[in-house]
Amino acid sequence: MKSILLTNDDGIDAEGLKILRDELCSLAHVVIVAPDRERSAVSHGLTIRSRLEFEEIGPDSFSLNGTPADCVIYALGKLFIAPPDMVVSGINRGSNLGDDIMYSGTVAAAREAARYGIPAIAVSQDFEDGKEIRFNEGSSFIREMVKAMLHNGLDGELLLNVNIPTGKIKGMKITRQGYTERTRHFNIPDGEWDSPLDFLKNKLVTDNQAVLDGYVSITPLERDQTDHAAARTLTKVAGELFGKR
Repeated sequence: MKSILLTNDDGIDAEGLKILRDELCSLAHVVIVAPDRERSAVSHGLTIRSRLEFEEIGPDSFSLNGTPADCVIYALGKLFIAPPDMVVSGINRGSNLGDDIMYSGTVAAAREAARYGIPAIAVSQDFEDGKEIRFNEGSSFIREMVKAMLHNGLDGELLLNVNIPTGKIKGMKITRQGYTERTRHFNIPDGEWDSPLDFLKNKLVTDNQAVLDGYVSITPLERDQTDHAAARTLTKVAGELFGKR
C-alpha cells in the first residue's frame, strides 16, 4: 500500500489538515506529523537550541513542538522504515503566492521532503475575510491530483506549490512564481524588464493571476536558487570586477 506523510504549518488541530487527511486516506496509508501549534511564516527554520518533544495524538497522528521542516525531518528519521511515496503539506489557511513562498512554513515542509528525493506538494487555500473557507472543494481536487501522481509512480526531487482559488474552481494551470514588486536586475538595461530567461517565463501565467482568475495554480519549484543569468554575466566580467588573480 502507498504511504503519505501529511504535515502543515497551521498546527495539528487545523481544519485543513483534518479535511485533507480524510480525503487522502482512501488512497494511501496516511501518517500525520504536524506542529503542536500554529507555526505560520517560520519559513525553513529548524529547532536547534531546545529539545523536541514528540506526542502521539491518535492513530497515525503525531505532534511535534517544532517547525514544519522539523516535522518532516523527524518523521523521515524516526517513523518511516522506508520513505513515504509522497509528502503533502497543508491545506494551509490562506494562499502562498509570489514572494510569500519565501516565508511559508507550508512550502518549507514540502521543500524539506523534496530534498530527500520524495515528491512533495505544498497546498494552500485562498479565502476572503468574513467568508467560510472552502477546504472541501480544494481537498477533493488535491485527492485527484495525488491519485494521479501515485498512479504514475513519480519519484525523485519534485516540489509543487499548489494554491486553490477562493471561489469555484474553473480548472488548473501550470504557473510561475509571481512578484509582489518587480525591481530592475543589475545586468538588465534601464527600461527593459526581461531577463535572458524570460523567454521561458513569459509562456507561463503567474501564480497570483491564475488564482485570481479562478484556477488552481501549480508551480514547480527548485531548491537551486542560483541566479544563472547573473552568474553568466559575472563570469564574463569577473576579471574587471574582482581583479585577475
